Amino acid sequence: MITNKTFTMLKPDTLEKGYVGPIIEKITAAGFKIIAMKMVRLSRADARDFYAIHKEKPFFDELVEFMVRGPIVVAILEKENAVEDFRALIGATNPAEAAEGTIRKLFADSISENAIHGSDSDENAVIEGSYHFAGREVF
Repeated sequence: MITNKTFTMLKPDTLEKGYVGPIIEKITAAGFKIIAMKMVRLSRADARDFYAIHKEKPFFDELVEFMVRGPIVVAILEKENAVEDFRALIGATNPAEAAEGTIRKLFADSISENAIHGSDSDENAVIEGSYHFAGREVF
C-alpha cells in the first residue's frame, strides 16, 4: 500500500523549547502540505498504546514517561513519496548521527529526546494517523 501521506508528532521537548514554529517551517519548506494538525496531551495509557510495538524493549517505560511529560503536536502530512522524504528530512533517531540540516540534527538533544517522530512505513503512517485523527479532521 503506497500512500502520499505520513504522520508526525512533535514531542514534548520540542514544545518545551519553543521549536514548533521553526520545525513546521522546515516541514512546509520541504514541500509537505499539512492536512491535519492539533496539539494534544497523551495519557499514560495512550502513550503505552501508541508505542506498544516497543513494550518489550528496555527503553519503553522511559519513552512513555517522556511522552506524557507535556503536550505534543500531531500532524498528517501529504507529499509524493511522503514517508521516505520525511524520514530523510527528520534524520537519524540519534541526533549525533543525523545528517547536517535535518530536524533532529538542528533541534534534538539526545536519542531519547529526539524532537520529532515520523512514520517508518506507509502502513504505519495510516495506523498512526488514524490513532490521532478522525476522518473528518483530515483535509
